[in-house]
Amino acid sequence: MKFRTLIFILLIGLKIQAQDTIKTIAALRTNLPVKVDGRPDEPAWSTAANFDGMVEQRPSFGRMESRPTRTIAKIMYDDEAVYFGGFNHETSRDSISSELLGRDRVGVNDFIGIIFDTYKDQINGTGFFVTALGEQFDIKYSLGNEDDSWSTVYQTATQLTDSGWSFEIRIPYAALRFSKNAVQNWGINIIRRRTKTGQQYSWSPVNPNKFGLMGQAGVWTNIRDIKSPLRLSFSPYLSSYIDISPNNMGSKTTTRSINGGMDVKYGISKGFTLDMTLIPDFGQVQSDNQVLNLSPFEVRYNEYRPFFTEGTELFNKGNLFYSRRVGGAPINGGRIHREVGKNSTLVKNPVETKLINATKISGRTSKGLGIGIFNAITKPQYSEFLDSNKVDYKIETSPLTNYNILVLDQTMKNNSSVSLVNTNVLRSGNTYDANVTAGLFDLYDKKINWNLWGKVANSRLSGGSFTKTRTGLLYEINFGKFRGPFNFEVHQYVADDKYEQNDLGYFNNNNYNNIGSTAWYKITKPKSFYNSMFFNLRATYSMRHIPREYQYFNLSTNGNVQLKNLWRVGYFGNINPEQQDFYEPRVNGQKFKTPSSWSLGVFGSSNSAKKYAAGLEFSRRSSPKYKSYAYELEFGNRYRFNNKFNVELITNVGDRKNNAGFAYRDTSNSRQAVFGLRDIKTVENILSLKYNFNIKMGITFRARHYWSKVNYLRFFNLKNDGYLEDIFSSQVQVNPNNNVNFFNIDMVYTWQFAQGSFINITWKNAGFVYNQNVRNKYYGNLTETIESPHQNNLSLKVIYFLDYLTLKKSRK
Repeated sequence: MKFRTLIFILLIGLKIQAQDTIKTIAALRTNLPVKVDGRPDEPAWSTAANFDGMVEQRPSFGRMESRPTRTIAKIMYDDEAVYFGGFNHETSRDSISSELLGRDRVGVNDFIGIIFDTYKDQINGTGFFVTALGEQFDIKYSLGNEDDSWSTVYQTATQLTDSGWSFEIRIPYAALRFSKNAVQNWGINIIRRRTKTGQQYSWSPVNPNKFGLMGQAGVWTNIRDIKSPLRLSFSPYLSSYIDISPNNMGSKTTTRSINGGMDVKYGISKGFTLDMTLIPDFGQVQSDNQVLNLSPFEVRYNEYRPFFTEGTELFNKGNLFYSRRVGGAPINGGRIHREVGKNSTLVKNPVETKLINATKISGRTSKGLGIGIFNAITKPQYSEFLDSNKVDYKIETSPLTNYNILVLDQTMKNNSSVSLVNTNVLRSGNTYDANVTAGLFDLYDKKINWNLWGKVANSRLSGGSFTKTRTGLLYEINFGKFRGPFNFEVHQYVADDKYEQNDLGYFNNNNYNNIGSTAWYKITKPKSFYNSMFFNLRATYSMRHIPREYQYFNLSTNGNVQLKNLWRVGYFGNINPEQQDFYEPRVNGQKFKTPSSWSLGVFGSSNSAKKYAAGLEFSRRSSPKYKSYAYELEFGNRYRFNNKFNVELITNVGDRKNNAGFAYRDTSNSRQAVFGLRDIKTVENILSLKYNFNIKMGITFRARHYWSKVNYLRFFNLKNDGYLEDIFSSQVQVNPNNNVNFFNIDMVYTWQFAQGSFINITWKNAGFVYNQNVRNKYYGNLTETIESPHQNNLSLKVIYFLDYLTLKKSRK
């Protein structure tokens, strides 16, 4: 019996050891030609290395793929590129999920791709993927993050058959960064997704109960004598705009412009790249989803400008970079209201600054040191006026400004890293300068079970109105467990009352001391009716840093389940006892006792691989004081007519009754904060249509209408203790009601006429209606907004990609 027990223990140990064994594949060089046509049948492929069987990543981790849907994949390299090809078996053509969406969009597509960790630091990776219809998407990986905005140039092709689809990917060394060693080993993995079954496979097993993707990669061994080519490319552009805008005289003003500029990429070394945009033009990016903002904090908008979204993973370390600051609103825009004469007329008031140029240098050494340098310059902006004598004069609203970021990120053993980040904003003239320096650490134990991470940051504001440098301090510390089905973390975040990072970052408020914890439990093994489950519980207690006063306590939970039919359902909720809000009054030294409340919500989404897919989310919040309640409803529909054309409609409806909040300041009473009890209703509809002619050409149409009304019912004075007391209607000075409509259309035709080269034709339409006459009917608001004067913009932009090596070859 003892002998059998010993054998059993040894077998279990060998099984565990086998599961942790690192998979390897040999690097084989070819000297034979390869044509990337989606058919890996040239003689070169017979000499390539074969990947062995794929392992299911989800929903049933560890299960080997079945033979009818097995993956055949091969890899080889030559002096110029890496080649990855093979065949994805399927039971029939109908089992392949495919839709033309355009580059860098995955949607419901089946795909396969290869990921490289060229420095083998087990943290950073670069992925190259192709969908069943031959469309590309590429991703940069770091620990716990995926940057799908990054793009590079590589070749792909696929072929569909009744028994599956074949693929070929050619990745030139210009698309990769690697060391100069004569012999190299790279981290490597393959990912394949089969959407209709919800299955995802990997060559080297990716355990969902382990943290990190690249730490579970295999190894591509014995890569010899590869050299990074001269990486130099130019993307000159030429654009033309016609803008038709309503003016103050009730007519329309038409302006025309022609612009030109260039993006440059240069490989400084094998590991480092310079990206530069000269006289950039971002006029064709998607319109912002503008909203009515009743909060004391600014709205954070998404970044759509490609230069600021691609390859910025280093610059986002520490969350100190909000790229919308560069080329954003003029910092001294409020001066025009204070300095303009009473009899002056505003002629021109730019709402954003003009970017002259921007440069990024980033990369990583063979020792794992990542270096990032970002610099951008914006030109001065002026508001223009006419005085009573019709004489022109200007007021500067934004000076000549230089933005700079420096990042040093050193990777270490066990997925650990330390980083130093500095952001600096220098302004000409009498406007202040800003500097933030932060040190970050992210430390793991040998088995990647436990994690200690954090940040210490110092901010400095000097010059301008600051007669003495203003220095602030922030620190964050986190400790947690991230391996296995049960995980948790505890944290403390502290910022003093002088810390600021808003000149180049995004930061709602300072002066806080927050402690909290999160625990979550995940079930990744499928059972009777589900594939996976996830549950989360989070608690946060917040105080002011100076003086130590209670701000809020929040307890929240959420969970979701993926069912066997690939539907996903879940819940979320939170409890907020009475809070002390020091920001809603908009007056220093005052506070508002926010009534206690609780909320509960549910959501669900159908199988996205079906022709018709829908998602629903509903929540309700209640507060006993003032009999206040609110609900939010989001309903999304998408119908795919075929693999070229689909239509999507997303509707959001929100209704808040008896909501208490800031109304206005009483200027006759020391700017006393006046609060109100209000009803707020918001409706948003987004209609999107997409038609792709082929993988190189398509049209997208997006129309958005947003309506929000705010109707005040009662008014209160804010007392010193934070509670409200009624005031008579005769004492109300202003009408704070709002009725706001935003309407936008973005229609884009795109044709990739050559590799990396595009012709874009864009039509943008924008309408805006604001008044204090609250209209209660949605369609009345929509009609009024459509019939109001709109700004229309039609543009043509041609971008041509020029690669130095290709040009050099063509001259021979």
